[in-house]
Amino acid sequence: MPTIVVEVMPKPEILDPQGKAIANALPHLGFTGFSSVRQGKRFELTVDGEVTEELLESARTAAAEMLSNPVIEDVVSVTVAEDL
Repeated sequence: MPTIVVEVMPKPEILDPQGKAIANALPHLGFTGFSSVRQGKRFELTVDGEVTEELLESARTAAAEMLSNPVIEDVVSVTVAEDL
């Protein structure tokens, strides 16, 4: 079945304490070369049938109105996944 993937990230001006904690932990676990981390959210919406432009628009609306908090988050992308 097709899947629509919605990715949401904190707005750049919003502090990201989870991302900062991950960034601080990476070198202690042997992962070097990363200067910062931002943690976001990913939603996978499984579709019954074909993904139409109307259905994609509905997913974009759901992403903007329900899956994200527009005060502190940006919807980065709404795409159709090839294979999950």
